[in-house]
Amino acid sequence: MILAVPKETHPGERRVALVPSALPILVKAGFTVLVEQDAGTAAGCLDAAYQDKGAEIVPDRADLYARADVILQVRTPGANPEAGSADIAMLRQGQIVIGLTEPFTDPAITQAVAGTGAVLFSMELIPRISRAQSMDALSSMATLAGYKAVLLAAGNLPKMFPMMMTAAGTIPPAKVFIIGVGVAGLMAIAQARKLGAVVEAYDVRPAVKEQVQSLGAKFVEMELDSEDSEDKGGYAKAMDEEFYRKQRELMSRVVAASDVVITTAAIPGRAAPILVTEEMVKGMAPGSVIVDLAAAGGGNCDLTRPDEMVEAHGVKIFGPTDLPSQMCSDASRMYARNISTLLLNMSKDGLVDIDKDDEIVRGTMVTRGGNVVHPMILEKLEKTA
Repeated sequence: MILAVPKETHPGERRVALVPSALPILVKAGFTVLVEQDAGTAAGCLDAAYQDKGAEIVPDRADLYARADVILQVRTPGANPEAGSADIAMLRQGQIVIGLTEPFTDPAITQAVAGTGAVLFSMELIPRISRAQSMDALSSMATLAGYKAVLLAAGNLPKMFPMMMTAAGTIPPAKVFIIGVGVAGLMAIAQARKLGAVVEAYDVRPAVKEQVQSLGAKFVEMELDSEDSEDKGGYAKAMDEEFYRKQRELMSRVVAASDVVITTAAIPGRAAPILVTEEMVKGMAPGSVIVDLAAAGGGNCDLTRPDEMVEAHGVKIFGPTDLPSQMCSDASRMYARNISTLLLNMSKDGLVDIDKDDEIVRGTMVTRGGNVVHPMILEKLEKTA
């Protein structure tokens, strides 16, 4: 079968679905690999490097799609609704597309892909099971986002992170508060601690307390009923508005005492919960920084604007949605490992075998045979009909 790697067309996207070092194992497995001209250039992967690993460089995008049995992308049309719409017309019956799909954002795009007869697999829907850990693109990208969020905050805070003893006196350490202790939150804690900050963290799941403490941070205890706050996949569950109201009241004191607040609380398929209100922002010291990693889902802060920096009440509020793309070299390397491992899990002798009894295949397959087949997305479609 022929694999194709198109150049990403989403504005500002610098990642590529496969890096040259990922090709040998795919070629050995029996696949032929096509790469659109300059697809990896932004990530530091030149066409010559792909050719050295056995790929064919294809100058024409339409020709690439016409020849491919499997399309490997970072952003499929669902995650690239404007520029990616042109790709939908090039899809055909039985063609396989694997990539990030943002499946709950605009189900109509998913329906459009289904209408082509293509088989769509979503990297966001990788199940949280041991066998699928090496395929978990969300965790890979969250690791990078958590790391970069701390650097973004440090670069905009008008003070240093570490405590310093100088001839001019003692400089106290910065205080950093991490809200949401998933993969991104844990990386943010680790990075902030490495830079010398005093770090506190909070999550609705009490079970993460030991992880927070193991990284040298303090876990903020809140007397809230948080039983059943974790779903089967290990993600924090959406709670009711009364829970979030009480949570905000208890959190105000910690936010006011913090120089940096990094929020990471995103709920798959739901708008991000508001955890930091404008009143809480008003209570922060001038020059403080908020980095909202849930900006793509509306944000955890009242004042967040996706992909913008908003300055309000003397506080800078960042809503980045593309931090992994800013570290495109390592992001592409990690993503290539995720997507190629998923592909090989479904393959034998250079052919993709879609086994619906496989938990990973069943969990990630979004469309097939002209229909949307994933139950959660079908439910979303029914609600928006």
